[in-house]
Amino acid sequence: MQEDETLRWLPRLAARGGPRFLQIADALQSAVADGLLKPGDRLPPQRHLAALLDVDLTTITRAYDEARRRHLLEGRGARGTYVAAPKVELTAVLDLGMNTPPPPAGLDFDDLLKQGLSQVLMGADAALLMTYHLGGGSDVDRQAGAQWLQPMFGPVDAEQLVVCPGAQAAIAASILALTEPGDVILAEPVGYPGLRSAATQLGRQLVAVPADQHGMRPDSLEQACRQHQPALLYLNPTLQNPTAITMPLARRQALLAIAQRCKVRIVEDDPYWLLAEAPPPPLARLAPEQVLYISTLSKCLTPGLRVAFVLVRDPVLRERFQAALRSFALMVSPLSAALATQWILGGSAYGLMEGVRKEARLRHRMARDLLAGRYSGAGDGLHVWLELPRYWSPSQLAQAAHSEGIAITPAEAFATDPTGTHTVHAIRISLGSIKDRSRLQAGLQRLSQLLARRPDAFSAAVV
Repeated sequence: MQEDETLRWLPRLAARGGPRFLQIADALQSAVADGLLKPGDRLPPQRHLAALLDVDLTTITRAYDEARRRHLLEGRGARGTYVAAPKVELTAVLDLGMNTPPPPAGLDFDDLLKQGLSQVLMGADAALLMTYHLGGGSDVDRQAGAQWLQPMFGPVDAEQLVVCPGAQAAIAASILALTEPGDVILAEPVGYPGLRSAATQLGRQLVAVPADQHGMRPDSLEQACRQHQPALLYLNPTLQNPTAITMPLARRQALLAIAQRCKVRIVEDDPYWLLAEAPPPPLARLAPEQVLYISTLSKCLTPGLRVAFVLVRDPVLRERFQAALRSFALMVSPLSAALATQWILGGSAYGLMEGVRKEARLRHRMARDLLAGRYSGAGDGLHVWLELPRYWSPSQLAQAAHSEGIAITPAEAFATDPTGTHTVHAIRISLGSIKDRSRLQAGLQRLSQLLARRPDAFSAAVV
């Protein structure tokens, strides 16, 4: 191909189009997808391209590095840089099963991470980041937590916060601090599987309380309290995992009144509040002394931070919680906590979270269009709870989807009591774990086609 033809893909760099190196990498990707650039085409030398686009050499180097990361380009030493042949992913799975935040469009996460770590290392003694710390987080970590919780609570006393290595650790410590072996913990019929795992390992009994379209039913909670004398009530009231239900204010108040009357403490696991559109106030704001509140960064920012903030207003309970946490997780990683604190106090966390929120809502619109007639989500958060046609069972559909290269999570995985009578005919679809939006679209389209077929037709096609 002549050089003038290979230059037809050159982008017009927009002042507000995001980082220039990403604009160039995106233009390369579009040119390959549209056939303007074909495998084996030689790209201009970096200095020549920098002059053509009137950018510095570093921008072109970063653009080529990003394009290589996307498997668009390959270097051939002194011969130059060429368009790569398509990478065949024989075992690639379209993952609609793992609930993680979607990557925000136009945001360079590598840069954000490097800048954050650089700022941490400039402002802290590296040795202190690699040694033991007292559990519960440093003063500045708790101050960052107080700032993070302001949208939910207004001003928060940082002394009432405990910094934990993730929400799962916080749930386990809550169970240890608030219950004894053999005690009953109440929860909705389907919910976060980590609760069941922790309760089982710690020798507590998990009992499912019926729910409706607004969450746990007050009359069922009252009956369960009389019957089981529970030590703890677990609730995930905002964009509940997996049903995506946000409990309305009146339902929250009704459940709190019963819990207070029955003297049952509540653990409020609230990872999605900041992603929801105008959610009601947390239970812990309505009944501060009754509720232990958990807010993790894993669902709003990135799971790799492993940082959660736990609000425990009662000082005696807070000490019990910290003692329980120290029994299995001495401390949050100081480096992770320092990075989370830097991002929050420096403002980067809010830009990242806003990007996650926007991307998640765009993906919900995609799911609504592609799963027409079946989508019943709220339009925000990270997942969709999809009720199935009667001819598909959740486990059967999950198996069929897996054979077609799609990972989904059947309702059975979320059952509070897998041996109980509460059966739900649904699957959870996670919208954030597939980085590329076009691959997500392909996965949802394939799933929609599969849903329209009956299991017997699918089995015949496989045979």
